[in-house]
Amino acid sequence: MTGNSTVRLTSSVESGEASPERPAPAWATLTATFFGVGRLHPGPGSWGSAATVLLWAALAFALPPAARTLVACGLTSLVILLGIPAATRVSRAAQKKDPQFVVIDEVAGQLFTLIAVPLSWKTLLAGFILFRAFDIIKPPPIRQLERLPEGTGIVLDDVAAGFFAGVVMHLLLHFGLLVP
Repeated sequence: MTGNSTVRLTSSVESGEASPERPAPAWATLTATFFGVGRLHPGPGSWGSAATVLLWAALAFALPPAARTLVACGLTSLVILLGIPAATRVSRAAQKKDPQFVVIDEVAGQLFTLIAVPLSWKTLLAGFILFRAFDIIKPPPIRQLERLPEGTGIVLDDVAAGFFAGVVMHLLLHFGLLVP
């Protein structure tokens, strides 16, 4: 019996599955849930996006306009780089492919949407709506990115949704259909 459990434990570790007794590290849980925002209901993804918009607005208004795009790119990159391993560890511990309470992907995608967007309540609201629409509908090729393994698939499909939302946002701004 002991030999079988050892083999099973080894197989579990090699396959990347988490055992129910091993919770995700605290850093991963705090990151993946965006400091607990992912535990809010209903719609944890919308809460994650809304928190991101509000925090970005507060930070961006405190920055000189010339620094906003660079800071948004840097923050987006940082969130992606930390979010992928955090989402991987938390999803393994939860034994779910993409747990709803993991919202770091929404943070990354929402930030991506707002890169180089002028700050106003209209653009922030439009960015929120556009990102949530692309994230929920997931038109091709966004949906295909979900097939990537673990945290990579969890995060990158939302980054792609943020990219498409950002393109639409910039087109709306360019053609004067959205005035900041």
